[in-house]
Amino acid sequence: MNKEELKALVAQMLSELGGTQTPKAPPKGTVQEEHSFPPLEDISQIDLRQQYLVEQPYKPRDFLRLKEKTPARLGAGKAGPRYKTATLLRFRADHAAARDSVFRTIGEDFAKSHGLIPLKTRCRDKDEYLTRPDLGRCFDEVNEKVISSTWKGTRVMLVIGDGLSSAAIEANALDCTAAIRQGLQNEGISLDKIPFVQFCRVGASDHIGDLTGCELLCLLVGERPGLGTAESMSAYITYRPHRGIPEAKRTVISNIHRQGIHAVEAGAHIASLMTEMLRQKASGIDLRQEG
Repeated sequence: MNKEELKALVAQMLSELGGTQTPKAPPKGTVQEEHSFPPLEDISQIDLRQQYLVEQPYKPRDFLRLKEKTPARLGAGKAGPRYKTATLLRFRADHAAARDSVFRTIGEDFAKSHGLIPLKTRCRDKDEYLTRPDLGRCFDEVNEKVISSTWKGTRVMLVIGDGLSSAAIEANALDCTAAIRQGLQNEGISLDKIPFVQFCRVGASDHIGDLTGCELLCLLVGERPGLGTAESMSAYITYRPHRGIPEAKRTVISNIHRQGIHAVEAGAHIASLMTEMLRQKASGIDLRQEG
């Protein structure tokens, strides 16, 4: 059987199986027309508070009012015993975003392009950061010298650390920082140069406290991402930070992201808290807050 006979046999078999005929090659000298497809919808941009996939729902308006209060996957609907395709794809997309945010490293140009001073904990890379939390709470001699020489004797410090979510820092840290700086300036409190700490754990702020002797320190750090959002940031504010300080002595503002507390709003609140902490000389459970 020669080549032409083989082609004819394959075409006949496809025809008998209900397949389509083999498309003819375009004439020489012509450009084959490309098929255009509509752009796919980015399912990760859909607000889960507004998505309701249950067919023939009972009291849908009441359920939508409930969904507006949480990004949880309520009203996902079913296709037989299984989840619907849209629900499954969104779950996988959110899971992928969370993983990417944990494992992706913020580039060195982030600090340089925004006027931040780069620092690094004792972790050599992201793998060591995830498996050795203790190394993410301290600095080597080189970074210790930079911290001491730059911020020694500073009264109030603002520190940005990547933490467990690079996406959270990129999405929120700069807007939150600008709001904090403005709020403190309105109270006559100035901020010095701001460091960016790579491979940062919350405890790194305590080591900075020992090296600088600062009175008050606020650390903006990426939270551990989940399926609700991969862009959530927290602020840990500590009066007289030092290694060994109890966690109860910190004041924490969490869930800073576009679907939680907006970065600018959080920054204004943080500045107000920091001002009150300086007045009371306390943070955490020692801070007395009215209302």
